[in-house]
Amino acid sequence: MKHIHVVAAAMLLPWLAPSAAQAAIACADLAKDGNHPSTVTLTEAVDTPATEEVPVAHCLVRGQTMERQGIDGKAYAIRFELRLPNAWNERFVHQFNGGNDGAVVPALGMLLGGRKSETALGRGYAVVSSNAGHDGKANPDKGLAGGAAFGFDPEARRDYGYAAVATLQPIAEEIVEAHYGKPIAFRYGLGSSNGGRHAMVAAERMPDVFDGLLVGYPGFNLPRAAVQHALDIQAWSRVDEDIAKSFSRDDLKLVADSVLGACDKLDGMEDGVIADADSCEQSFDITSLTCEGDATSGCLSTKQVDALKTSLAGPVDASGNALYSRWIVDTGIASGNWRTWKIESPIEAWKNKPIIGVMGAASLAQVFTTPPTAVGGTPEALIAFLRDFDIARDGQKIFATDETFQQSAIDFMVPPGAADPRLEAFRQAGHKMIVFHGNSDPVFSVLDTVNWYRKLDQNLDGSASDFVKLYRIPGMPHGAGGPSFDDFDFFAPLVDWVEKGRAPEGIPAGVTEGNEEAGSLQGQRFVYCPYPSVTRASDDPGAEGEARYACR
Repeated sequence: MKHIHVVAAAMLLPWLAPSAAQAAIACADLAKDGNHPSTVTLTEAVDTPATEEVPVAHCLVRGQTMERQGIDGKAYAIRFELRLPNAWNERFVHQFNGGNDGAVVPALGMLLGGRKSETALGRGYAVVSSNAGHDGKANPDKGLAGGAAFGFDPEARRDYGYAAVATLQPIAEEIVEAHYGKPIAFRYGLGSSNGGRHAMVAAERMPDVFDGLLVGYPGFNLPRAAVQHALDIQAWSRVDEDIAKSFSRDDLKLVADSVLGACDKLDGMEDGVIADADSCEQSFDITSLTCEGDATSGCLSTKQVDALKTSLAGPVDASGNALYSRWIVDTGIASGNWRTWKIESPIEAWKNKPIIGVMGAASLAQVFTTPPTAVGGTPEALIAFLRDFDIARDGQKIFATDETFQQSAIDFMVPPGAADPRLEAFRQAGHKMIVFHGNSDPVFSVLDTVNWYRKLDQNLDGSASDFVKLYRIPGMPHGAGGPSFDDFDFFAPLVDWVEKGRAPEGIPAGVTEGNEEAGSLQGQRFVYCPYPSVTRASDDPGAEGEARYACR
């Protein structure tokens, strides 16, 4: 694989010798003509001392490429920043960002666990981050819908979906190698949510590039998941027109406590964790919480139960075929994260509407359906769009194309072959992937990821784990936190797997000091096991900490 990047270097930078060995270029000199790819405008290249916020001395490089005017009249460019640590370990990380992108998130390489101080930059990796080809603040006149208004430009859609990563990767590599005067030894990509989707797309579209990919709670079927937002808002609205009142915090705590009571022991240990989620699906029935007779407390109304059942079943088309995925019930349903995404946010500017009702609505209207729909930028208008979205009819727009938008949302967002995954080229290149996903994720169903992995394993005759590992995280909502063991590190095991051939098995985990929702889990240790194995009680009844568990 490495020779491919040397050839690419010679093409991008004519001054590079055929051998990647060359004189190092000082940080400030990277901005000079001839010291970086001619297709790039560098706006900044400065030596940056370690600070409390970024405790690593490094060279900070900022720039842009592919400047153009879109069909919507807006200026577009792939903007990026590179952070090149003084103490470089000869490795590179492409940081894939989340949400709608549209901003250059600091290139720190957050390692996706609950301990936010752990970064790839801090471990000596050069890191790049980008806006994925558009500026999320370019349309202030569109209000809360402005962050997704880039969806009216077809090239911006493609950049967001896959092209920006493919364009930026070789550029970033050449700048890294120019600065240090030596080749990159290993290349990694990491991201969560939409960033996890970027990583899975890269495995299919750029299979020879990344030696290792860390994929956190991926929205790899994001257009399909966006249809779920409409289903949820419609379901909650049938409970109460004010969706914030559809489920109280006590209602969701009742659900969490009930599923824990029904399923905690299924893994062989009563420890406040539902490790055997597959068995729990068969053991817990949400209808068991329906109020009987005149009861109004300690139970859910029939409307509430029906709404949850509708949401858990997922959206379907006019023929009853699934448009997305089923969901499971897990303890993180009572977390603040779950509530913020699904029911009620603390954001006053959004009038406390949930994230799916604001950001989700704007994206479904303007990015994930064809043709895009102009939508009002107020919380009320965005919620109204989802309420009026005809799932059976309008859900087909995620597959649609027209003369202007010649790729559907499924085409530009979803990894090619995701419905029948094989990852042949990625596997043949000897590359590795670790995927982790919270069982309580309110945005992307863990079952969608599980089903993807099952299909991959089936297609490869049971050998998917030779290069892809999936870890399910009990209690974790959309990101590290909630009633879960959130102090984990999947990146170090990935690196060991790539560079030393040590395949990961059980991954130890604890609870970060600030995770109040972990409650009784504080002070305990846990082990995450690669699917389909389950974290179960070990054979030693006197064991403590991680030794209490075994992967079976």
